[in-house]
Amino acid sequence: MSSFGDSAASVEDLSEVSYYPTDELISKGKVQFKEGNYGKSYATFKRAVDVYPKDPQAWLGYAAAADHIGRFDNADIGYGKLAKMIPDRIEYLNNRGYSYLLRGDLKKARTFFLRAYEIDPANETTANNIELLRNSASFVKRSKDDPA
Repeated sequence: MSSFGDSAASVEDLSEVSYYPTDELISKGKVQFKEGNYGKSYATFKRAVDVYPKDPQAWLGYAAAADHIGRFDNADIGYGKLAKMIPDRIEYLNNRGYSYLLRGDLKKARTFFLRAYEIDPANETTANNIELLRNSASFVKRSKDDPA
């Protein structure tokens, strides 16, 4: 563990590496994402999409990390690439729907979650996302000046 609470795997420096013999960047990006280090995950996946521009896992990680740091413009770039690579994959549909959920666009989120549900009604992630959507729709929207 580092002094910041990160695991040893998430603090390894990859900045000087120019050749990646395996999916090392994608693995490191996933570790950072799982630990909630979304900025580090985004930077790692950004490097991954440069090294592996045809790898859907790199683009999924890039777009998801961009969502979590509020870089929806960059997330849209990733989802645009994924729409051409894996348009009917559950992972893409769930991530894209979750992106719209984070932005507050519940109608678009619902569209992607329902497409995922049609492909695999038993998918646990899709069920959880639909539940999040349901909960989000039941909360009253407040103005930004409302303290509650």
